[in-house]
Amino acid sequence: MGSFPSIAFPSGVEDNQNGFCPRHSFASVNLPNSITLTRICSIPLLVWILSSNRFNTVNGGQELLASALFIAAAMTDGIDGYLARKRDQITTIGILLDPIADKLLIAAAFVVLVQWNPSLVPAWVAIVVIGREFLVSGLRSIAASEGFTIEASELGKFKMVVQIVSVVAVILDHRWKELPIYGHYFLPVHWIASVAIWFMVCVSLASAIDYFVAFWSKIERRVVKRRRRAFILSRRRKPVPAPPQADRDVPAST
Repeated sequence: MGSFPSIAFPSGVEDNQNGFCPRHSFASVNLPNSITLTRICSIPLLVWILSSNRFNTVNGGQELLASALFIAAAMTDGIDGYLARKRDQITTIGILLDPIADKLLIAAAFVVLVQWNPSLVPAWVAIVVIGREFLVSGLRSIAASEGFTIEASELGKFKMVVQIVSVVAVILDHRWKELPIYGHYFLPVHWIASVAIWFMVCVSLASAIDYFVAFWSKIERRVVKRRRRAFILSRRRKPVPAPPQADRDVPAST
Protein backbone atom coordinates (compact mmCIF):
# COMPACT_ATOMS: atom_id res chain seq x y z
CA MET A 1 0.00 0.00 0.00
CA GLY A 2 1.37 3.39 -0.95
CA SER A 3 2.10 5.89 1.73
CA PHE A 4 -0.15 8.91 2.12
CA PRO A 5 1.36 12.28 1.29
CA SER A 6 2.33 14.33 4.27
CA ILE A 7 0.32 17.46 4.98
CA ALA A 8 2.34 20.58 5.64
CA PHE A 9 0.58 22.92 8.04
CA PRO A 10 1.23 26.66 7.89
CA SER A 11 3.58 28.20 10.39
CA GLY A 12 2.05 28.08 13.87
CA VAL A 13 -0.74 25.60 12.86
CA GLU A 14 -0.52 21.93 13.82
CA ASP A 15 -2.98 19.08 13.92
CA ASN A 16 -5.15 18.17 16.87
CA GLN A 17 -2.92 15.23 17.84
CA ASN A 18 -0.07 17.61 18.60
CA GLY A 19 -2.23 19.64 20.91
CA PHE A 20 -3.07 22.60 18.65
CA CYS A 21 -6.32 23.06 16.78
CA PRO A 22 -6.27 24.99 13.48
CA ARG A 23 -9.29 27.00 14.52
CA HIS A 24 -7.11 28.76 17.12
CA SER A 25 -5.45 30.67 14.30
CA PHE A 26 -8.78 32.38 13.69
CA ALA A 27 -9.30 33.36 17.32
CA SER A 28 -8.82 37.03 16.50
CA VAL A 29 -11.89 36.96 14.23
CA ASN A 30 -14.34 36.98 17.14
CA LEU A 31 -17.78 38.54 17.49
CA PRO A 32 -16.62 42.07 18.47
CA ASN A 33 -14.13 42.18 15.60
CA SER A 34 -16.78 40.92 13.20
CA ILE A 35 -19.05 43.78 14.26
CA THR A 36 -16.20 46.23 13.68
CA LEU A 37 -15.63 44.79 10.20
CA THR A 38 -19.36 45.16 9.53
CA ARG A 39 -19.09 48.85 10.37
CA ILE A 40 -16.23 49.23 7.90
CA CYS A 41 -18.19 47.37 5.19
CA SER A 42 -21.19 49.66 5.73
CA ILE A 43 -19.16 52.74 4.72
CA PRO A 44 -19.17 52.12 0.93
CA LEU A 45 -22.86 51.20 1.18
CA LEU A 46 -23.60 54.52 2.87
CA VAL A 47 -21.64 56.42 0.22
CA TRP A 48 -23.50 54.56 -2.54
CA ILE A 49 -26.93 55.31 -1.04
CA LEU A 50 -26.18 59.03 -0.74
CA SER A 51 -24.61 59.24 -4.21
CA SER A 52 -27.01 57.04 -6.16
CA ASN A 53 -29.94 58.28 -8.24
CA ARG A 54 -31.86 55.01 -7.99
CA PHE A 55 -33.92 56.03 -4.99
CA ASN A 56 -37.23 57.85 -4.89
CA THR A 57 -36.56 61.19 -3.23
CA VAL A 58 -40.22 62.27 -3.24
CA ASN A 59 -41.12 60.30 -0.12
CA GLY A 60 -37.68 60.66 1.46
CA GLY A 61 -36.76 56.99 1.15
CA GLN A 62 -33.15 57.77 0.33
CA GLU A 63 -32.73 60.05 3.33
CA LEU A 64 -34.42 57.63 5.73
CA LEU A 65 -32.38 54.65 4.50
CA ALA A 66 -29.09 56.56 4.73
CA SER A 67 -29.96 57.85 8.21
CA ALA A 68 -30.93 54.38 9.46
CA LEU A 69 -27.73 52.85 8.07
CA PHE A 70 -25.53 55.55 9.60
CA ILE A 71 -27.20 55.26 13.01
CA ALA A 72 -26.87 51.46 12.96
CA ALA A 73 -23.19 51.70 11.97
CA ALA A 74 -22.51 54.29 14.68
CA MET A 75 -24.23 52.14 17.32
CA THR A 76 -21.90 49.24 16.58
CA ASP A 77 -19.04 51.39 17.94
CA GLY A 78 -20.35 50.93 21.46
CA ILE A 79 -21.58 47.38 20.95
CA ASP A 80 -18.26 45.89 19.83
CA GLY A 81 -16.37 47.57 22.67
CA TYR A 82 -18.90 46.37 25.25
CA LEU A 83 -18.81 42.79 23.95
CA ALA A 84 -15.02 42.77 23.77
CA ARG A 85 -14.76 43.77 27.44
CA LYS A 86 -17.57 41.52 28.66
CA ARG A 87 -16.41 38.43 26.75
CA ASP A 88 -12.72 39.15 27.43
CA GLN A 89 -12.04 39.20 23.69
CA ILE A 90 -9.85 42.29 23.43
CA THR A 91 -7.40 41.58 20.63
CA THR A 92 -4.69 43.52 18.86
CA ILE A 93 -6.62 43.60 15.61
CA GLY A 94 -9.66 44.94 17.45
CA ILE A 95 -7.64 47.71 19.07
CA LEU A 96 -6.31 48.60 15.62
CA LEU A 97 -9.55 48.40 13.62
CA ASP A 98 -11.99 50.05 16.04
CA PRO A 99 -10.64 53.63 15.88
CA ILE A 100 -9.94 53.24 12.14
CA ALA A 101 -13.56 52.24 11.54
CA ASP A 102 -14.83 55.26 13.48
CA LYS A 103 -12.63 57.70 11.59
CA LEU A 104 -13.47 56.19 8.20
CA LEU A 105 -17.21 56.35 8.93
CA ILE A 106 -17.15 59.99 10.03
CA ALA A 107 -14.75 61.10 7.29
CA ALA A 108 -16.74 59.38 4.55
CA ALA A 109 -20.01 60.83 5.81
CA PHE A 110 -18.76 64.43 5.88
CA VAL A 111 -17.01 64.14 2.50
CA VAL A 112 -20.27 62.98 0.90
CA LEU A 113 -22.30 65.62 2.75
CA VAL A 114 -20.17 68.37 1.22
CA GLN A 115 -21.76 67.44 -2.11
CA TRP A 116 -25.07 66.24 -0.66
CA ASN A 117 -25.94 69.39 1.30
CA PRO A 118 -23.25 72.08 0.74
CA SER A 119 -25.36 74.83 2.31
CA LEU A 120 -25.00 73.18 5.71
CA VAL A 121 -21.68 71.37 5.26
CA PRO A 122 -19.20 73.52 3.35
CA ALA A 123 -15.80 72.09 2.46
CA TRP A 124 -14.00 73.75 5.39
CA VAL A 125 -16.21 71.86 7.87
CA ALA A 126 -15.11 68.54 6.40
CA ILE A 127 -11.49 69.72 6.50
CA VAL A 128 -11.79 70.58 10.21
CA VAL A 129 -13.39 67.23 11.04
CA ILE A 130 -10.93 65.12 9.03
CA GLY A 131 -7.95 67.23 10.11
CA ARG A 132 -8.87 66.69 13.73
CA GLU A 133 -8.93 62.92 13.19
CA PHE A 134 -5.50 63.02 11.54
CA LEU A 135 -4.13 65.09 14.42
CA VAL A 136 -5.40 62.74 17.10
CA SER A 137 -4.14 59.68 15.21
CA GLY A 138 -0.73 61.26 14.82
CA LEU A 139 -0.49 62.17 18.50
CA ARG A 140 -1.48 58.65 19.52
CA SER A 141 1.11 57.15 17.19
CA ILE A 142 3.87 59.32 18.64
CA ALA A 143 2.69 58.53 22.17
CA ALA A 144 2.75 54.79 21.42
CA SER A 145 6.29 55.06 20.07
CA GLU A 146 7.30 56.77 23.31
CA GLY A 147 5.77 54.01 25.43
CA PHE A 148 2.56 55.58 26.74
CA THR A 149 -1.04 55.88 25.63
CA ILE A 150 -3.56 58.72 25.41
CA GLU A 151 -6.94 57.49 26.57
CA ALA A 152 -10.13 58.72 24.95
CA SER A 153 -11.47 61.63 26.96
CA GLU A 154 -15.10 62.29 27.84
CA LEU A 155 -14.99 65.29 25.50
CA GLY A 156 -13.92 63.04 22.65
CA LYS A 157 -16.80 60.64 23.33
CA PHE A 158 -19.24 63.55 23.49
CA LYS A 159 -17.84 64.79 20.18
CA MET A 160 -18.77 61.46 18.57
CA VAL A 161 -22.37 61.80 19.75
CA VAL A 162 -22.59 65.35 18.38
CA GLN A 163 -21.17 64.18 15.05
CA ILE A 164 -23.83 61.46 14.78
CA VAL A 165 -26.63 63.94 15.48
CA SER A 166 -25.25 66.46 13.00
CA VAL A 167 -24.80 63.91 10.19
CA VAL A 168 -28.33 62.52 10.60
CA ALA A 169 -29.84 66.02 10.80
CA VAL A 170 -28.02 67.14 7.64
CA ILE A 171 -29.17 64.03 5.75
CA LEU A 172 -32.80 64.58 6.77
CA ASP A 173 -32.55 68.29 5.98
CA HIS A 174 -32.01 67.36 2.33
CA ARG A 175 -35.69 66.34 2.18
CA TRP A 176 -37.41 67.97 5.17
CA LYS A 177 -36.76 71.37 6.67
CA GLU A 178 -39.43 70.60 9.25
CA LEU A 179 -40.35 67.02 10.01
CA PRO A 180 -44.01 66.58 11.12
CA ILE A 181 -44.42 64.57 14.30
CA TYR A 182 -48.03 64.74 15.51
CA GLY A 183 -50.79 67.19 14.71
CA HIS A 184 -49.42 70.72 14.71
CA TYR A 185 -46.12 69.62 16.25
CA PHE A 186 -43.05 69.34 14.07
CA LEU A 187 -39.31 68.83 14.42
CA PRO A 188 -37.20 71.78 13.20
CA VAL A 189 -34.71 69.68 11.25
CA HIS A 190 -32.97 72.58 9.53
CA TRP A 191 -32.49 74.48 12.79
CA ILE A 192 -31.17 71.35 14.54
CA ALA A 193 -28.79 70.62 11.67
CA SER A 194 -27.41 74.17 11.60
CA VAL A 195 -26.84 74.31 15.35
CA ALA A 196 -25.43 70.76 15.44
CA ILE A 197 -22.88 71.48 12.69
CA TRP A 198 -21.52 74.61 14.37
CA PHE A 199 -21.55 72.98 17.79
CA MET A 200 -19.79 69.93 16.35
CA VAL A 201 -17.03 72.12 14.88
CA CYS A 202 -16.49 73.81 18.25
CA VAL A 203 -16.46 70.49 20.13
CA SER A 204 -14.05 68.97 17.57
CA LEU A 205 -11.60 71.85 17.99
CA ALA A 206 -11.90 71.71 21.78
CA SER A 207 -11.36 67.96 21.73
CA ALA A 208 -8.27 68.35 19.52
CA ILE A 209 -6.83 70.90 21.96
CA ASP A 210 -7.64 68.59 24.87
CA TYR A 211 -5.77 65.70 23.22
CA PHE A 212 -2.81 67.94 22.40
CA VAL A 213 -2.58 69.22 26.00
CA ALA A 214 -2.71 65.64 27.33
CA PHE A 215 -0.05 64.57 24.83
CA TRP A 216 2.21 67.53 25.60
CA SER A 217 2.04 67.05 29.35
CA LYS A 218 2.92 63.35 29.07
CA ILE A 219 5.67 63.78 26.51
CA GLU A 220 7.18 66.65 28.51
CA ARG A 221 7.27 64.55 31.68
CA ARG A 222 8.81 61.69 29.69
CA VAL A 223 11.52 63.96 28.25
CA VAL A 224 12.28 65.46 31.68
CA LYS A 225 12.59 62.00 33.24
CA ARG A 226 14.81 60.84 30.38
CA ARG A 227 17.14 63.82 30.75
CA ARG A 228 17.28 63.42 34.51
CA ARG A 229 18.10 59.72 34.20
CA ALA A 230 20.83 60.46 31.66
CA PHE A 231 22.28 63.12 33.93
CA ILE A 232 22.33 60.79 36.94
CA LEU A 233 23.96 58.00 34.92
CA SER A 234 26.59 60.37 33.58
CA ARG A 235 27.47 61.51 37.13
CA ARG A 236 27.75 57.91 38.31
CA ARG A 237 30.03 56.94 35.46
CA LYS A 238 32.29 59.99 35.90
CA PRO A 239 35.72 58.71 37.13
CA VAL A 240 37.20 60.09 40.34
CA PRO A 241 40.33 62.12 39.47
CA ALA A 242 43.56 60.60 40.84
CA PRO A 243 45.97 62.75 42.86
CA PRO A 244 48.77 64.36 40.84
CA GLN A 245 51.86 62.12 40.31
CA ALA A 246 54.23 64.92 41.30
CA ASP A 247 52.68 65.25 44.74
CA ARG A 248 53.05 61.53 45.46
CA ASP A 249 56.76 61.47 44.39
CA VAL A 250 57.84 64.37 46.62
CA PRO A 251 59.67 62.92 49.70
CA ALA A 252 58.55 63.97 53.11
CA SER A 253 60.66 66.76 54.60
CA THR A 254 62.65 66.11 57.81
